[in-house]
Amino acid sequence: RQQPVPTAFAGTRASPPAPIPPTAAMSEKPIPGWVSFTTSGMGGIFGWLFVHPVNTIGVRMNLSSIQNPGVSLSFVKFSQGQIKANGFADLYSGIGAGIWRQVFYASSRYGLFQVFRDNLAKYRETDLLSRLLAASAAGGCAAYIACPCEVALVRLANDSSYPVADRRNYTGVMNCATRIASEEGVAAFWRGSTPFVTRACLVGATQVATYDQFKTIYAGFGIKGGANVVASSFTAGLVYSVVTMPFESAKNRMASQRLDPATGKLPYTGLVQTLQSVAAKEGPMTLYNGFTPYFMRCGGHTVLMFFMVEELQKQYRARA
Repeated sequence: RQQPVPTAFAGTRASPPAPIPPTAAMSEKPIPGWVSFTTSGMGGIFGWLFVHPVNTIGVRMNLSSIQNPGVSLSFVKFSQGQIKANGFADLYSGIGAGIWRQVFYASSRYGLFQVFRDNLAKYRETDLLSRLLAASAAGGCAAYIACPCEVALVRLANDSSYPVADRRNYTGVMNCATRIASEEGVAAFWRGSTPFVTRACLVGATQVATYDQFKTIYAGFGIKGGANVVASSFTAGLVYSVVTMPFESAKNRMASQRLDPATGKLPYTGLVQTLQSVAAKEGPMTLYNGFTPYFMRCGGHTVLMFFMVEELQKQYRARA
């Protein structure tokens, strides 16, 4: 009778399954959390310095439908009108609030994303689902932290577009913050937090996560280095602009609203109510008023921010 051939594994337990091969996101050693937060904040501020004027125009175009319902606005003509009426420097109204927003929002959003993603990578392959979960959670947390800065930014950016008698005439970000607290209460800083947090979760899923995924996709096509960063950033910016614009509109309206003099109540009370009210009274496409500058801001800021973040983190790894 033929004897069984002995093996080196005879009498031993089955070997454990092979480890999950590293993905592009796992191939580099995770950087410390403080580096993620710091570089993300610096990248966010760098990008915002360039796109703030476009954001100001976007906010004003978006909110102009309140005073001019049903009127279709041209980005070029609207921009020319704003510059002619108030000067180009006026487009930097609220730049202080914009920078503070990046300090809290950009640093927390992308910083937390990298921390969440790298911790998830210990338990499962870093795939699109992992990125979506990590980025959505990071975006929601960051938005709630940064909501006071967002409220101040919307108000400062839009104040000069009101008739003179209706302006709040804030003199700066600190004046805006102290007046909101004293005149309306601290809770007013989180007015519009629901659409802001919802939008941020979607931004996380459609900007941060898709950016990370597009990097892998474009790398598979042989696009690497700076070209990969630009292509991935721009594509992610386009996706998230389309998805999040209605929530941006709702957030702008809730953050800038005043008490109705006739009823003594705020016209917008929640995310769903705001979206339904605007769509019913002014048409659903009103929620996309100012899309062109919004996309320019989203796409431009995404490219500039991630380019700076990648460069700073590359410099850190080179010296670590």
